[in-house]
Amino acid sequence: MLKRLQRPAWICTRCLKTQQKRCKIGVVEAAATAQRLLVPFANHSSPNASNDDRTIRMIFDSQPFWKEFSQRTRLQNVKSKGLFQNRYLTRPEGFQEFAANTLQKCRRIVAKVLAASTADDFKNMSRNLDRLSDLLCRVIDLSDFVRSTHPDPRIQAAASQAYGQMFEYMNVLNTTTGLNDQLKKAMSMPEVTQSWTGEENIVAQILAKDFSRSAIDLPESSRQKFVELSSEIAEVGTEFVDSMAPAKSYLDFPSSRLKGMDPTVVRQLTKWGTVTLPTVGTPATMALRNVEDPDARREIYMASRTASKGSIAQMEKLVKTRAELAHVSGYDTFAHMALSDKMAKTPDAVNRFLEALVADNRPRVKEELLDLLELKKADAHNNNFPTELNAWDRDYYKTQLLSSLRSKARTPDRLSAYFSLGTVMQGLSRLFYRVYGIRLVPHETPPGETWNDDVRRLDVIDENDGHIAVVYCDLFARPGKAPNPAHFTLRCSRLISTSEIDESSPPPAPFSSPAEAANDGMATTVDRHTGSLYQLPTIALICDFQTHSLSSALFSSGFSPANPRPTLLTFTEVRTLFHEMGHALHSILGRTTLQNVSGTRCATDFAELPSILMENFATAPQSLALFARHWETDAELPYALVEDRLRVEKRMEAAETEAQIVLAALDQAYHGVGRVGDGWDSTRVYLDVVNRWASVPEPQGTAWQGFFGHLFGYGATYYAYLFDRAIAGRVWQEVFGAGEKAVERSAGQRMREEVLMWGGGRDGWRCVAGVLGRPELAEGGEAAMEEVGRWGVED
Repeated sequence: MLKRLQRPAWICTRCLKTQQKRCKIGVVEAAATAQRLLVPFANHSSPNASNDDRTIRMIFDSQPFWKEFSQRTRLQNVKSKGLFQNRYLTRPEGFQEFAANTLQKCRRIVAKVLAASTADDFKNMSRNLDRLSDLLCRVIDLSDFVRSTHPDPRIQAAASQAYGQMFEYMNVLNTTTGLNDQLKKAMSMPEVTQSWTGEENIVAQILAKDFSRSAIDLPESSRQKFVELSSEIAEVGTEFVDSMAPAKSYLDFPSSRLKGMDPTVVRQLTKWGTVTLPTVGTPATMALRNVEDPDARREIYMASRTASKGSIAQMEKLVKTRAELAHVSGYDTFAHMALSDKMAKTPDAVNRFLEALVADNRPRVKEELLDLLELKKADAHNNNFPTELNAWDRDYYKTQLLSSLRSKARTPDRLSAYFSLGTVMQGLSRLFYRVYGIRLVPHETPPGETWNDDVRRLDVIDENDGHIAVVYCDLFARPGKAPNPAHFTLRCSRLISTSEIDESSPPPAPFSSPAEAANDGMATTVDRHTGSLYQLPTIALICDFQTHSLSSALFSSGFSPANPRPTLLTFTEVRTLFHEMGHALHSILGRTTLQNVSGTRCATDFAELPSILMENFATAPQSLALFARHWETDAELPYALVEDRLRVEKRMEAAETEAQIVLAALDQAYHGVGRVGDGWDSTRVYLDVVNRWASVPEPQGTAWQGFFGHLFGYGATYYAYLFDRAIAGRVWQEVFGAGEKAVERSAGQRMREEVLMWGGGRDGWRCVAGVLGRPELAEGGEAAMEEVGRWGVED
């Protein structure tokens, strides 16, 4: 498959060494090559780097400063260069031109691949197919982002049309047996494979596996069955997620039975003396946490944990159809199929990881539950099984415990004053420079380059390599904007060959040079060491941070329209921003010559490692000292405030981890079965799994699996976040000294050289083995999965 819906696996350590040997061509030749490409070396060196440091804070914290900064190009009457500087995208009709021109390039490559007959022809096979994949991604990824983000309905519609056109063409290519046959021929010729770089070999392996997984090698009847089942899974999965519902939508109580719950909420739900409580959503959650009556909590718990028969039927249909798809594809189970290109490889390996993890975690869970049981014993309602902690007791006594801890701690709101959005972004730039030698530099944008006037462009500058990436930051809330934080790679790193540039000579309108035309006008740079032209990673970072309106209350507190309060982040939002920047960092530093292994295009059970690791920097005093200062007084953050916050958060952390382990085990149980018969009972499986893995038994009568929407998106890979969390914790301890080395370049260099720079071009286990100095882990396997489980996930 040429545009893969899942990230590929990584490869061995040979690839970069081989590539480096081929790239040593000398400074003189590099300069000559740069001149021929008509693209100057990137030069973002500032005569005053501290000015960039101040500017990055001000463009996020001061609206007047941002207004002046962003209007410079407008005052100079700079013409639009297109959305993301893509020269086609200066108007809605440009999306069709973009798609049409890209289709022409794709068809020329397809014709070249199908016509290959000599060894020299086949030597270009991997690189040609990677370019074909890149061309598809250029339109599909960018258009998909724009159609869901851009506020202009005309542009949304144009982007959707381009997306649909390219997606349809992609599906045609994925069933073109000739492409698969030619790739197989190339891979069977030693003369060809020995000429390939490490990256070319791994991309060939990835594409061959993806073709195989799309059933292209099966007989026509089986291939048609594969297509039908795949379509059915998409439809059933979407319907399952969209229509999840409880068996009982509401419960009626006299208001007296909901004592302890917020009276305002209770009044809103009361009519004629009866409280009508929704069984799912915020009110039910509040009731389980606060209602004193244990019998009322039990009723609410049972109803909130019991899905409707329709939801369960849809969930079972999804699981059964996936099992059938795996059978048609020649796999024992869907889990075997889904895990074949992951670090885990097999369901048995996942279960060994989970078993080791639960063994590490359970002693802490028992300690936490004993504390809750002590609270229950002291409760006046001693007729509620006082020696047992029931499932409906857990949230209630946990809330009591945490409330007690918070009341002893300092006011949580005080933390936000030290985390204006501008200081956090400034801190990220300072941290990145200290640890990785890169910094974030604000860049003015001409009209039309961004999809909203609030979007800031940051160029990423490496102290040795110059301009290496572009990040568009859309961080402020606005009406109609999706609330979920996210990282999007709109264009991957990739070397643009001289033959591609020659194809664009003379440059067609609206491009000013062949090099510009080769990347549609989007950001490029010339490698200072080789003279090669690279398309730069182009990233969109989306958050939904609330701005502060200029109300009279703010004026009475000393704020004024001339100096309004900046956007202040909660501590949770700070960690969210660090998490998403961890993904961006992987895209930025995972600079490869082929896009199929660029940045975050790695195994899905390895992709969260950089982002989870970054969260640790948001809590370490060494990194916080770089930037966390009071927005108004400039006073340094008293770290005791952070310690208080972390102490409360970690108090019931083991129980939360156990809940995630249970869901990961349930995911494996559902997807680890072969073809499912009519007598299969998903509720029995659910109860068996929970009562095996959880410390608090689940009462008979519940059927929560009908609410497990992540089964669709994470089929057989729900364990991945726990897995990466365990690895990130060990890297934080052993490489960054649990924070003692949080701002040391040597630690960052180790992480960059062993993990980040490879993108997906190195097997994940070899990355783990390299960064931790544990060569015995390099080959992975069940024993390695179990070892990672033993590390645990406690920070």
